Amino acid sequence: MNVAQGLRGLATLSWVLAFIVIALAVFRASRGTPFRAATGLILGAILFALVLTSVSAGLVFIQPEERGIVISAIDPQGYRTQALTPGLHWIVPFAESVETYPIYRETYTMSIAPQEGAVMGDDSVAARTADGQEVLIDASVIFSVNPDRIIDVHISWQHRYDVDLVRPLSRGIIRDEAAQYGVEEIISEKRLELIEGVRERLQRRLEDNGLLLEEFVLRNITFTPEYAASVEQKQIAEQRAQEAELTVEQKRQEAEQARQVAQGQADAQVIAAEGSAQSRLIQAKAEAEALGLIADAIRDNPDVITYEYIQKLGPDIQVMLVPNDNPFLLPLPGTDGTTTTVTPAPTTTAP
Repeated sequence: MNVAQGLRGLATLSWVLAFIVIALAVFRASRGTPFRAATGLILGAILFALVLTSVSAGLVFIQPEERGIVISAIDPQGYRTQALTPGLHWIVPFAESVETYPIYRETYTMSIAPQEGAVMGDDSVAARTADGQEVLIDASVIFSVNPDRIIDVHISWQHRYDVDLVRPLSRGIIRDEAAQYGVEEIISEKRLELIEGVRERLQRRLEDNGLLLEEFVLRNITFTPEYAASVEQKQIAEQRAQEAELTVEQKRQEAEQARQVAQGQADAQVIAAEGSAQSRLIQAKAEAEALGLIADAIRDNPDVITYEYIQKLGPDIQVMLVPNDNPFLLPLPGTDGTTTTVTPAPTTTAP
């Protein structure tokens, strides 16, 4: 409690005491019992109450979050040109009064939710976009009164600046800015641009009227039921299209994988075939070189054939039966180490 309020309380109490003294004097007089000190007490109580009332009426305490405007009956303009700053001030009792205004941040909310906005019920801003769609915009305007222009605000708006200035001004600017964009732009890439456009215009207009815009908050954008249903159907169709694209891409990747597998198998077969051919070529070349060497050896030493023939015979063979019509190209060795010429046996004809 500040000093001014305390004095007002004392002044009220003094008037109560004065009326009690008056009532007591009247009661004593009605009973025939004179109250000799009644006149003095009554005059003293009234005088004391008048003094306290006058002093309390002249003292004004301004809170730190307030500014005061002195309405004066003795000033030709009807008010003091300087606003009262926080603290205790003296004004002319009964000739001047003080109107206080807050300078702290205030919030005016317009919302579709019944309990959120400054106005009960649906107070969202209905706006029409550039493509003819209706949207409902929830917004909050955070502002404060300019301390240097308190008097201008009082003269122009008094305490109606939130309802008669902030509300209609912000709603009109929101509608104007929303009309410059399509509905899909407002909800996507142009949303921040819309907010910035509203903020700049609203800030200029409020400053012209003695208010400071602290922040503009676009809370929500709601569509009509018909457009919301169409947006939902569009999103469903886009989702299905994306799923189809993913399926096609998956099939393409599977086909590409199968092609790469087949190509790898074909490449492996080609490499295997080339390796086999190369191996056969090397083998044939080696056999040809071996045959050439054998031919050279036989040409230089004909007994090599006989040697090879003997090497192929079993070590225990002593008798060989051969057909009589096959000539022998090689002499056969004997058991004693000498060479034995084998003559074919005669052919016997049965009688």
